[in-house]
Amino acid sequence: MRFSLSPKDTSFYDLFSDQSQHLVKGSALLTQVLGADTSAREDLARQMKDAEHAADESTHEIMRKVNSSFITPFDREDIYSLASNLDDCMDHMESAVDRIVLYQIGQLPAGVASQVEVLVRMSELTAEAMPRLRSMKDLAEYWIEINRLENQGDQVYRRLLAELFDGDLKATAILKLKDVVEGLEHAIDAFETVAHTVESIAVKES
Repeated sequence: MRFSLSPKDTSFYDLFSDQSQHLVKGSALLTQVLGADTSAREDLARQMKDAEHAADESTHEIMRKVNSSFITPFDREDIYSLASNLDDCMDHMESAVDRIVLYQIGQLPAGVASQVEVLVRMSELTAEAMPRLRSMKDLAEYWIEINRLENQGDQVYRRLLAELFDGDLKATAILKLKDVVEGLEHAIDAFETVAHTVESIAVKES
């Protein structure tokens, strides 16, 4: 049986919801980057950097809240992990956009759009799931679908790598594209890590 000496601070749920909204914005900007020309991509990269900074601030706000709260809605280490893992999603998406611009990549392989579609859906599902932490109900469908999307992303990733090395691209072009593709794969994996963290929290709290 659990005892509370004072009411738990429920503002954490709002903070996680706010943090997840940055991911929705980040994946939307990533989508815009795909169809933009080189000059427009530079502006989108700046917007992405701003979004990443905003996500960082959300993460820091959660960390400060944990450190200043006597009683938290669930385990402190789980709060730290969830906040950090959400932040990783944004970091990987921002890094991929940064590489596209820095490497001055023109046309991206068609499979990259498939990776981004997976990321858009993952970000939407994550944003929808965060408010449900308050009740810890109706979360199973979220992590099951995220796992399915991660498997889909893996298939796209392997196919993209095969196409890169089977084509007539120069070695430098292959390396640049491979770096971007791997960055997007890391972002997809990061979303799955968030889902696993949510599942672990839900199991503990059930």
